Amino acid sequence: MKSSIGPRPWLPPRSAFVEFRFPPEVIVVAIRWYLRYDLSYRDVEELLVERGVEVDHVTVYR
Repeated sequence: MKSSIGPRPWLPPRSAFVEFRFPPEVIVVAIRWYLRYDLSYRDVEELLVERGVEVDHVTVYR
């Protein structure tokens, strides 16, 4: 017996940033700085605060 349900419609993949507080651009920049320049979480926090993004170093860690 065949199912009468047709093929499922294609859905785009869910963003990896859906449940985060900050925009994806801010998250990507913080990750880039942390990895590229061998900065600490506190260093990244200071750089973001200088650019007007209030964030705690623990948030950067998470």
